[in-house]
Amino acid sequence: MIDVTLPLRLVSLSNQREHWAKRAKRAKQERRNAFVIVRSRLDWQEAQKLPTVVTLTRIGKRLLDDDNLRGACKSVRDGVADFLGVNDADPRVEWKYDQEKGEYAVRIRIEAQNERAKA
Repeated sequence: MIDVTLPLRLVSLSNQREHWAKRAKRAKQERRNAFVIVRSRLDWQEAQKLPTVVTLTRIGKRLLDDDNLRGACKSVRDGVADFLGVNDADPRVEWKYDQEKGEYAVRIRIEAQNERAKA
């Protein structure tokens, strides 16, 4: 199992009223940050064991409903998929979402499916 926490503040995209260019810039930065930080902290060979389960946990001041949670995590999901070398729709990667209250961050947990079956 691989577990890393990134100091990112994920916001609900459907509730944001901002210019499209600002939104695109934030999404690009979140995706790049997720890729770079995950790559610097994780063993690529270990993470490449597919099939795998990736759990994205948003930590924030308020909890979001399910559809807003998934939207807020989209850029991070894309960055993790880039790191794994797959498209985020690849069926070998199961994506799970969670959230908790606390200081802004996102926790990424990557587990091989056979590890998850043992637990």
